Amino acid sequence: METENPANQADEQSTQQQPLDLARAGQTEALHALLEKGFNPNFRDEKGQSLLMLASYNGHYETTKLLLEYGSIVDLRNLRGQTSLGGAAFKGYLDVVQLLVEHGADVNGDNGYGLTPLALAKMFAQESVEAYLLSKGGRQSVGTAMASIPGQVLKTIRNARVRQA
Repeated sequence: METENPANQADEQSTQQQPLDLARAGQTEALHALLEKGFNPNFRDEKGQSLLMLASYNGHYETTKLLLEYGSIVDLRNLRGQTSLGGAAFKGYLDVVQLLVEHGADVNGDNGYGLTPLALAKMFAQESVEAYLLSKGGRQSVGTAMASIPGQVLKTIRNARVRQA
């Protein structure tokens, strides 16, 4: 039985980590070079985070746009059921939210616990994103899941987010 060389494993991990880091940092040109060579635009990390999720969650409009142009699946979910739109809405990146919606993102998609992108924007006081999602038919929740989250918990989360800003 042949054992893989630890140095080769480290190289492979580094090679797989590079595109994730590029997307997270908004290194559009470097990521473009990898995509031109045929790198999978839907590549994901061990948590299911896609390149598109990492770019959009960090507010990198141009990188998000590039990934969409190369065929990234706009509503691809991570292992927690979250989407790129949910992350961008939570963080308040209106331009990225608009871009994702223009490319077909589900404005009422469940991002875990029945929370929609609108609910996440509202929870974290992202008023411009909230207004935009409402204008696109966004709903507060999927089913009755939001009713199961006590108002005090939501208020605590929102207050913590405001203090971090």
